[in-house]
Amino acid sequence: MKITLKDGVVMELDGPATVAEIAGAISEGLERNACAGFVNGQVVDLRTTVSEDAQVEILTFQDEEGKKAFRHTASHILAQAVKRLYPQTKLAIGPAIDNGFYYDFDREQAFTQEELDAIEKEMKKIVKEGLSLERFELPRQEALALMREKDEPYKVELIEDLPEDAHLSFYKQGDFVDLCAGPHLMNTRPVKAFKLTAVAGAYWRGSEKNKMLSRIYGTAFTKTADLEAYLEQVEEAKKRDHNKLGRELGIFTTVDYVGQGLPILLPKGAKIFQTLSRFVEDEEEKRGYLLTKTPYMAKSDLYKISGHWDHYQDGMFILGDEQKDREVFALRPMTCPFQFQAYLNEMRSYRDLPMRLAETSTLFRNEASGEMHGLIRVRQFTISEGHLMCTPEQLQDEFAGCLDLANYMLKTLGLDEDVSYRFSKWDPDNKDKYIGSADEWEAVQGKMKEILDSLSLVYTEAEGEAAFYGPKLDIQIRNVHGKEDTLITIQIDFQLAERFGMEYIDRDGQKKYPYIIHRTSIGCYERTIALLIEKYAGAFPTWLAPVQAKVLPISEKVMDRADEVLAALKKAGIRAELDDRAEKIGYKIRDARLNKIPYMVILGQKEAEDGTVSVRSRGQGDVGAMELDACVNMILEDIREKRKP
Repeated sequence: MKITLKDGVVMELDGPATVAEIAGAISEGLERNACAGFVNGQVVDLRTTVSEDAQVEILTFQDEEGKKAFRHTASHILAQAVKRLYPQTKLAIGPAIDNGFYYDFDREQAFTQEELDAIEKEMKKIVKEGLSLERFELPRQEALALMREKDEPYKVELIEDLPEDAHLSFYKQGDFVDLCAGPHLMNTRPVKAFKLTAVAGAYWRGSEKNKMLSRIYGTAFTKTADLEAYLEQVEEAKKRDHNKLGRELGIFTTVDYVGQGLPILLPKGAKIFQTLSRFVEDEEEKRGYLLTKTPYMAKSDLYKISGHWDHYQDGMFILGDEQKDREVFALRPMTCPFQFQAYLNEMRSYRDLPMRLAETSTLFRNEASGEMHGLIRVRQFTISEGHLMCTPEQLQDEFAGCLDLANYMLKTLGLDEDVSYRFSKWDPDNKDKYIGSADEWEAVQGKMKEILDSLSLVYTEAEGEAAFYGPKLDIQIRNVHGKEDTLITIQIDFQLAERFGMEYIDRDGQKKYPYIIHRTSIGCYERTIALLIEKYAGAFPTWLAPVQAKVLPISEKVMDRADEVLAALKKAGIRAELDDRAEKIGYKIRDARLNKIPYMVILGQKEAEDGTVSVRSRGQGDVGAMELDACVNMILEDIREKRKP
């Protein structure tokens, strides 16, 4: 039997061998560090037997799938520890996730910190015991009987959802058995560096209609030093968490009786929002976009034409009941069908195309309560939305222009190094989610792939992530906790123009339907502000800072001059404030630093007498004394250049 390894080396074996045995045949060290395997491109368990010629790669903790197998094993160790200490607890699910793992449990009360400490201690015992993980399979009926015997209702429910002829895999370690597809390590001994990090509530299967379970999060590494470095990183992330820092800096707040996912931007946050939106609208105007302003709601008739009523109704806030009311309205979850009316206002010619429409759009989406997080995921938000109507010949250039605008925004904000690109495609096995035929989808996705490749863009592909009316490019970004979200999208729509009758007269005199590109240039403003808070730890670039300069008089004797300096800064368009409190200058400076003010303009008796100011810059420290005009010009240049801290 010939085994082709990752580096192209061919190894010959006398007969069938498991992936673990193949690792051992390569080297003892590799066998010791093996977590899973790739066999002919498929991730497999170490126990998987290879019985014919194959391409085999041994996965260690350095590989992403290897990490998952390692941490998935850690989640089983967690579950076993919980069952040992609290036998009445019911098991739900426990996967590996980015940066760690979790397991969901059903018990009467949430776990306390003291209980987490006890669970960790028990996990260490299990690791020390070096329990072997043994895989076995059962037909569906026997699997149901086993889980009913163990009184695990959540496992029973999962099995009942599977076909009658299904064979299910289980893993056993000591007296603990869990329904699981794997893969897993060979035994518990390698999982020595781990930490339980948090407890949270989580609805069973992610639905608010189901019971709230108790979710224990943890992480695991092969080395204690790596675990400690990660935990330090987590602590730093907590300091940068916009949900904490944004409130401390007076950028936003939330109020229970206003509602979850409905943040209130305070004056500082509103100023950042205004600065961003003006920047975006001005840049879009330079690039040929026309501004629209459309309603926040519409009758259900509009959404029925667009297809949102059939494909997105669960995500909408609906006003009225179709069974009772003559007219039913819904708050808009997107702007496209509204902006289309501007196109439809008159008959269009190919000479009118491309038509680029843009709007700073407030939208409403009925997100699940468990998904809400600060400004990252909310129910009312504002987006830099735009729609471009173009001919087939213009599609590639217009798409490239949208991507160029998005990348310009990211670079200006300093977020360009933090993003990745995802080509989101339809799921051909779930056609009911989409409008249009399979042939149309494949043709448009092929066209989009050509465009992306022509731009030399590095991207991943994700099946099932497309919009219901077309494929899209998602620009993805992670927050400080590693959670990935979509920041900017560029979508190709080949369906809605026909649904709305959006025709144009082509050169040959024939009526045709344009392609439509749905895009955002900076994404959701609230989410962008959250990411900027975390990126800069609240120390915004001067051009974005809600307060760009603080005038700090040393004593009341120079207050008149301080008022003059403040007026000069404001007249120049600099967002400045005066700290006229009867406090020592050291206290005022510390307070300005805590509030991340880019420039401190300090006035003492000497400066007041000779007409100068003493300047401290957040980036450069003590700049020294200078003429007021020079100070103003220095700050204005920083703003003009949109310099990053």
